[in-house]
Amino acid sequence: MGYFTSLYSSELPHRAVTVYMYLRDRCNKDGKCYPAIGTIARELKLSRSTVKRALADLEKSSLIRKDQRWRENGGKSSNMFYLIEVDTS
Repeated sequence: MGYFTSLYSSELPHRAVTVYMYLRDRCNKDGKCYPAIGTIARELKLSRSTVKRALADLEKSSLIRKDQRWRENGGKSSNMFYLIEVDTS
């Protein structure tokens, strides 16, 4: 059975499935990555607002956790995303 089978059969909108797959593709071995929303939108050819809605869907479904990252000067940086593994059983 494929890794994403349970994700495909979930009630998530296709935007959330697409963004989850994108994040998984870019995560390190610890399940962490930090692409900017604009980068995700550009590479998936989605609007920034669609990406934000997809990320909210994924957080609500407990498939990701995000933390705000900060620059040394106190300004915001991109979010750190932590993927929670999909149930493959």
